[in-house]
Amino acid sequence: MSSADKSSDKPFLSVQTIVLAEIGWAVSALLFFLLFGVTAQGEVRPLWYSLGTSIFEAVAFLVASLLCFRNWRSSQIVSGRGVWLGIGLGMFFYFLGNLLFSYWELGLGLEAAVSPADFFFVLTYVFLLWGMFQAVFSRRLNLELWQKGVIVAIAIVGIAIAILLSTAKPAEQPTARLDLGYAAEASALKAIPGFPLEGSVRTLFSTAQTLEFPAFNFAAMTESSWAPMVAAQPAPAESPPSQAPEWAIGLEQQLKPLELPLNWFYLLCDVLLLVLATTLLLAFWGGRFSQSWRMIAAAAFSLYIADIWFKYATTILTDYKSGGLPEVFWVFSGVLFGIGAALEYDLSSRSRRAGSRRRA
Repeated sequence: MSSADKSSDKPFLSVQTIVLAEIGWAVSALLFFLLFGVTAQGEVRPLWYSLGTSIFEAVAFLVASLLCFRNWRSSQIVSGRGVWLGIGLGMFFYFLGNLLFSYWELGLGLEAAVSPADFFFVLTYVFLLWGMFQAVFSRRLNLELWQKGVIVAIAIVGIAIAILLSTAKPAEQPTARLDLGYAAEASALKAIPGFPLEGSVRTLFSTAQTLEFPAFNFAAMTESSWAPMVAAQPAPAESPPSQAPEWAIGLEQQLKPLELPLNWFYLLCDVLLLVLATTLLLAFWGGRFSQSWRMIAAAAFSLYIADIWFKYATTILTDYKSGGLPEVFWVFSGVLFGIGAALEYDLSSRSRRAGSRRRA
């Protein structure tokens, strides 16, 4: 082998540099989420924080896709180039979907259950599962009985979680409790001819209870006594009109019927991802190339955790805004996919170089 060939095989960045940079990015993302992501109840996260979380996710998945494509283009990869093509396309489509979702949510101010970004997220699952299926079933796996039992148990748990999330209902908004003494006066108060709306009644009851006033004899009150109090009550605040363009609102309405099938598709893919990650973790626990595939399995687990949390938050929690702490697992997923790709490239390159020296 000539010196020119040796220099061409040498990567631009060493595997140590890539791994340290990926770990640094993950730690920075975790600190960013911890320091700025925790807000008081009812407080809205600032725009710069949402942009920061999107940047952390986008960079992690873009770098992971580039590292996977490097493996795909290399003829030295032992695990198969098609595996890394599938994973790389999955990472790249997630990068595009994340950018479009950020624009849809932050730029247009829309919080649709289905957006054009879902087109890229669907492609993410399709290609990612295709790549991981190749990694698992392209070789003969000799799993022991207890390992198969673990995989079945994980699958059952994943299916149970998917069913619970698909059938869950949003939590009801808490309502103020009225004291029984004041609530007893409500019927008499409503019986007064010409009495206004029930909302004003609730406001009067709540105010009296807070100030610990004795129970009023509302039935004896005249219109001249309660009319000023009713007039002083503020009108309910109206939500500001949407500033999104008409084409975006129209597209949102057209995509609305796809919400249910897409939810089931994501949940099914998450279960498959969980099973494949468990299989990879058990099958590649030992051996020379186990490090890279343990990273890939951990990346799949992280993606599953983030997806399930987001599904739970948007289904159960009321008025949830993206950017919660568990969403940092999306960043971890991209980072771990990138580390796994870098380790696989390094191990494959060293294996081929060692074989060339032995033949020489």
